[in-house]
Amino acid sequence: MNRWSNWAGTATADPQRVHSPRSVAEIAEVVAASAAAGHRVRPRGSGHSFTPIAVAETDAIDLNEWTGIAAVDAGTHRVTVRSGTTLKRLNAELDRLGLAMTNLGDIDAQTVAGAISTGTHGTGARLGGLATQVVELELVLADGSVVQCSADERPELFSAARVGLGALGVITTVTLQCEPSFVLHAQEGPEPLEQVLEGFHTFAEENDHFEFYWFPYGKNALVKRNNRTAERRPLSRLREFVDYEIMENVAFGTLCRTGRLMPRLMPSLGRFASAALSSREYADVSHRVFSTHRGVRFVESEFAVPRESLHHVLAELRALVPRLENPVAFPVEVRVAAADDIWLSTAHGRDSAYIAIHQFVGMPYREYFAGFAAIVAEVGGRPHWGKMHDLDATALQKLYPHFDDFVRVRREVDPAGVFSNPYLERVLGS
Repeated sequence: MNRWSNWAGTATADPQRVHSPRSVAEIAEVVAASAAAGHRVRPRGSGHSFTPIAVAETDAIDLNEWTGIAAVDAGTHRVTVRSGTTLKRLNAELDRLGLAMTNLGDIDAQTVAGAISTGTHGTGARLGGLATQVVELELVLADGSVVQCSADERPELFSAARVGLGALGVITTVTLQCEPSFVLHAQEGPEPLEQVLEGFHTFAEENDHFEFYWFPYGKNALVKRNNRTAERRPLSRLREFVDYEIMENVAFGTLCRTGRLMPRLMPSLGRFASAALSSREYADVSHRVFSTHRGVRFVESEFAVPRESLHHVLAELRALVPRLENPVAFPVEVRVAAADDIWLSTAHGRDSAYIAIHQFVGMPYREYFAGFAAIVAEVGGRPHWGKMHDLDATALQKLYPHFDDFVRVRREVDPAGVFSNPYLERVLGS
């Protein structure tokens, strides 16, 4: 039985064959054999994309057996990691080496290849997404050849493959620019939404990492400020368990299930959740501050917009929510990132604000997501490649200055579309 489903249950696949290679040679052999047979092949990791980007129609390459750190350059702090390694495992191994990634998102279940290929990011006005920390990639191309690319070697392939959607080849190793381990001082707590919006740009600039969550129907936002510090003062195990497992997963999950059963209560429940937010302050090694366990399942859509347009987008979104036929159970997450030069990065060429909307699994979301997409379209919003959206290649071409360059490189390295699938045909063209 080869049936596969992603974490959110929004994509499924029934590939004819599932391969679990344990070496670069085995990956290359699978790709070459699939191409020779006229099959399509898709690599897959932990299934944390909400889109069908990893769906394999005939051949799937499961990278869960291709994991771990392959090499470390102690002088430069560069670490080469096998592509199927989850961020959680990578963080643990880096920690043992006295190293860390400069920035991370708030979920660590993704594989390193999947995270960079879909444009995963954290938050920080002076920092880019995970792909900006990549200094070299090794890929297996459609003909089974193994190639390296970096800023100096095959630079066009590197510019494309850092956020490559799995459309250019199977990433086998990723070399990351890491740094010595560091501690983050975390300040988390409720603040009036209007106050957060008024000071948003100042807060983003004053803090190493700044983000907030707005609970629809409530007056407060949950604000998170993370800044580097010297002394480690972690939460007690009891406080960590109560705050993150009981309150953010068990209690919040109960609230969402109640709202799903009795939708008319959801606005009141949302106001309660906003009013019940608590504060906490601690300092811990960076990856323990960045990452949070998410036990309550949801669907998500996220767009990157020019940072200066954030207030307009949020004003329109706040006006939209009360008009929806179905209420919203999950908060809206707002983060920031610095401009970069990666061709299909959502922050390419512009300082960006990221707005992510969510809905609890099993609750209606299409009207909400469509309304949000219409709002961000007014300001050139770019959808996260691993999160739900309806844009196609014609629309996306207008949003990315190097879209045609990416398509050209794709045709050069995969002229027969060995790595394609219906999602990639929609967003990149056939």
